Amino acid sequence: MKLIVILGPTATGKTKLASALAYCISGEIISADSRQVFKRMDIGTGKDLKDYIVNEKNIPHHLIDIFEPGEEFSVFDFQKEFIKAFNNITSRKKIPILCGGTGLYLESVLKPYVFHDVPENKKLREKLDDKSDDELKIILGKKIKLHNTTDTVNRERLLRALEIAEFQSSQKENNLEFPKFEPFVFGINADRKKLREQITSRLRERIHFGMLEEVEALLKEGIKPERLKSYGLEYKFVTQYLLNEIDIDTMFSLLNTAIHQFAKRQMTWFRHMERNGTNIRWIDMELPLDDKVKIIIEQSGLK
Repeated sequence: MKLIVILGPTATGKTKLASALAYCISGEIISADSRQVFKRMDIGTGKDLKDYIVNEKNIPHHLIDIFEPGEEFSVFDFQKEFIKAFNNITSRKKIPILCGGTGLYLESVLKPYVFHDVPENKKLREKLDDKSDDELKIILGKKIKLHNTTDTVNRERLLRALEIAEFQSSQKENNLEFPKFEPFVFGINADRKKLREQITSRLRERIHFGMLEEVEALLKEGIKPERLKSYGLEYKFVTQYLLNEIDIDTMFSLLNTAIHQFAKRQMTWFRHMERNGTNIRWIDMELPLDDKVKIIIEQSGLK
């Protein structure tokens, strides 16, 4: 079974391309975005739900709006949800299209193994907060064999070692079975100046269409400000503005800069994927949509 992957930095039109492709090849989209899994976080995460409609047809999409705001969603959760979506799509003889810009999520599917840089487990750290260092050493000793003392020289190392042990334990218990597929990975490449203009324009548009009001509504429903800030970018700076920590001009300036930096980090990750053996076929963002779709269909052998 083929898996089409469409990746690229933010604001390059990934969703629109994936939807146009899905329309042509009877495909369905699996989102690879770390924040679009959350309900009612639409404008800030750039879901662009209208892009899933092509010629009045609703393109089926998965891993969108599946968790409540404030809940934890890890790489491992993404892997589990991806497997369910992939098996669902292929069982109906449809073609899965993985689309997104979260490099860690993409790589967790293309190279399905346990990553060494395990994400921080805030719930575990809160649970262990009142434990002494000696108590943490005892807990760690029950989870792994302490062949050396480097994991116990200070509290941070102890907590990190416990996070890794907990993560690896959960991986073993769930024993994920990844489906076999042949990946065809396409990246949207953009001129830096053009991408900067696109990011700034898109940010103004999202503010105009209610991004501030969206974050305000999340705060009113009881989502803790620190939790919203932890989602970064839009949710961090808009929350700061709504709490009167910064003014609106500062918010826009800081957020605009942060999104530009984020796009740059995304490209750095994708280049790292290439160095590690992922073959990414790059497509110019400026090409007409139909031409992009044609390139993907031809190069993935779907014609």
